[in-house]
Amino acid sequence: MNEDITPKKPNAVVQWIDYRLPIFSFLKHFSHYQTPKNLSYLWNLGSIAGIALVIQIITGVVLAMHYTPHVDHAFDSVERIMRNVNYGWLLRYTHAVGASMFFAAVYLHIARGLYYGSYKAPRELLWHIGIIIFLTMMATAFMGYVLPWGQMSYWGATVITNLFSAIPLIGESIVTWLWGGFSVDNPTLNRFFSLHYLLPFIIVALVMLHLVALHQHGSNNPKGINVQSPKDTIPFHPYYTVKDFVGFGVYFIIFAYFIFYEPNYLGHPDNYIPANPLVTPAHIVPEWYFLPFYAILRAVPSKLGGVLLMFGSIFVLFLLPWLDTSKIRSSNYRPIYRIAFWIFMADCLLLGYLGGQPAEEPYITISRFAACYYFFHFLVALPLIGKYEKPLPLPEEL
Repeated sequence: MNEDITPKKPNAVVQWIDYRLPIFSFLKHFSHYQTPKNLSYLWNLGSIAGIALVIQIITGVVLAMHYTPHVDHAFDSVERIMRNVNYGWLLRYTHAVGASMFFAAVYLHIARGLYYGSYKAPRELLWHIGIIIFLTMMATAFMGYVLPWGQMSYWGATVITNLFSAIPLIGESIVTWLWGGFSVDNPTLNRFFSLHYLLPFIIVALVMLHLVALHQHGSNNPKGINVQSPKDTIPFHPYYTVKDFVGFGVYFIIFAYFIFYEPNYLGHPDNYIPANPLVTPAHIVPEWYFLPFYAILRAVPSKLGGVLLMFGSIFVLFLLPWLDTSKIRSSNYRPIYRIAFWIFMADCLLLGYLGGQPAEEPYITISRFAACYYFFHFLVALPLIGKYEKPLPLPEEL
């Protein structure tokens, strides 16, 4: 018995709307979007980061309804959220832990890109937009860390904003402009609150650009070779939506563990002390996701040198498509670079550990060696390995 396989015509209302605003065609494109058939669970990280961003925006908007951006009331308003607002404790912990989970997903996303060469042609702009998103996240997180107006909030803001004073000629003027006065005070808090509210929506716009760039040439894949024929691809839905939901499940289990059992594990106890400009904490530490860059900053005695190295450690990521001279994308077929990659990962973890230690010996000396290797990897090892390494033969198809 023959079945009628004629595709159903869309609803008349849907057709009317889609003709004027092609939102349904757009959604159809996403569900029918052809992706390489061999993507691993590491390709879930982009979707997980997207979910994390949505959680941050929703919880942040609700928290902003109860927060008071004033130096005399900010700390108390956060405590009021914790004690008097219905499920305020859950909102705050979800937002605070969510920031760490967001950065964890993005760091793994970047590491996957480094391992599989996702920055290589023709995906250079895709990579660059991703790094801009990362920079915007860092600015957003730093400003958000200031808002509870605890000791670490106040002194962290003082230390980081003071870095701009290292800029010759105009540095002091920039710092005064950032502060809105002659020290970190109420104008600073108001500015940071305003920008902290704004920047996540800018991140959403950048994510849209990131997706447009992704869909232009499609996803990279573990083998790092281009799609050769339609048999190398499958529709994103249902195959990868189901796979994404498995990743979401693992993500939310870890997320829930930290929210309900260790909500302050990734924070700092000094931030439960109200900000006091007259008492400097014994050890000023940023959030864990800034620690590698903080270690690089402190590795140089000169303030200007430290600032240049810290910003250079991020800027060098923009140069990756040209620093990597190898024609092979995936490290699975690059035996020497694969070893260098894991040494680099260990170096980043070491920098993270050193950034959380006091600014004293032997941590400063080790930080200098670790910072040197960080730049050596990108500026020396990567170009030379690509030039002299003999890669393994690539497969002909996915």
